[in-house]
Amino acid sequence: MAAPGKQHATNRACVIPGGFSVISLKFCSSSEAEHKLYVKEHKVRDEKSSRRPLDRTLFVLNVPPYCTKAVTERPAEKHGFKVAYIVFENSSSIKVAKSHPPTEPIVVSTEDHPVKTGIQKWIQNYKKSQIQPDKLKGIVDSFMEDYDKRKEEEAEKRRIEEEQQQDDEDGWVKVTKGHKGAKARPHSEKANQRTLAKEIRKKKRKELMNFYTWQHRNTQKEHIAELRKKFEEDKQKIALLRAQRKFKPY
Repeated sequence: MAAPGKQHATNRACVIPGGFSVISLKFCSSSEAEHKLYVKEHKVRDEKSSRRPLDRTLFVLNVPPYCTKAVTERPAEKHGFKVAYIVFENSSSIKVAKSHPPTEPIVVSTEDHPVKTGIQKWIQNYKKSQIQPDKLKGIVDSFMEDYDKRKEEEAEKRRIEEEQQQDDEDGWVKVTKGHKGAKARPHSEKANQRTLAKEIRKKKRKELMNFYTWQHRNTQKEHIAELRKKFEEDKQKIALLRAQRKFKPY
């Protein structure tokens, strides 16, 4: 809010109950209706915000929705009347603003700084929301470049994983987590030979495992037979001792 450079002796500031000074507004120079702002110095005991220093902040009430930042030094984003805090560079500006005569209204919309309202404001906002073709083309091109780069990285990652899943000399395969929807490798003659060799190795391992299983079972049977034989021998010894009345179990 720009305060006049010098005070008028004939026009005094209008102060209302509550300590508010009255400042008049006109939307444009040809407007007959005036709007009233109520301002006073911002003083709060517990206020410690650097955004609203106590000695340089003006508290403004009844700010109309068409007031722009040039008038209130605050953005007007919501509809309806608002409250504003105006921070000056110098503390002396507060006294000058409070002493502004109410008979000299401040013009909001001027030729140098016009303020659009109503349909004109909506049209302006609509035009700003539209994206120009060259800007839209730049956004699309940037998106497609990122998309192509991401696809190339995914293809390279799949290729590396497929190479890692090839059989080694001993027939072992390193299994890694693959991508969903990955295509299977084509069955070439070399691939068929590897598959056949793998089946042969699998069959040999199975036969060897079966032999180990049979050997283990045979060893268990021999061990059980040995235990039974020893048990029968112990029974015969106990029977012989009983017959000789020399058996003392305790």
